[in-house]
Amino acid sequence: MPMPNEYQRAGQIFEQFLEDARGFLDHATRNQTYTTVQAVFLVFRRRLSVEQGLRFADELPAVLRALFIKDWDLSQPTAAFAGFEEMADEVCSLRRHHNFAPPTAIREVAKALRCHVDNEAFDAVLATLPDGAADYWSEGDQ
Repeated sequence: MPMPNEYQRAGQIFEQFLEDARGFLDHATRNQTYTTVQAVFLVFRRRLSVEQGLRFADELPAVLRALFIKDWDLSQPTAAFAGFEEMADEVCSLRRHHNFAPPTAIREVAKALRCHVDNEAFDAVLATLPDGAADYWSEGDQ
């Protein structure tokens, strides 16, 4: 069996995602974009059990999957989904002095991510997660 395309092209797919996210976020650099994406993932991940998080990660492209699960502290308690303003503040708290996340970061990253996932499968997994998960990854108003 040949190596799956998602692994053969993992770097290219990730770079295209970063470029799309950078455009939605209106960031000047890849580093700003990476920090914002990482923060959006971490804020979401805090609200999932490990089993839920792994199911979610299965729907992500390979490098984003790795970013989502990297350094997961399994001893941390799971948080409840909160209002978007509170979660946006949480996004901005990661590396606060080097974080350029706009208040709309969650929605902007969601827009970029939805360009790179199978939306039907992604939504099906979100429907199995706690209340608030599907809203987190919607592209609508915050």
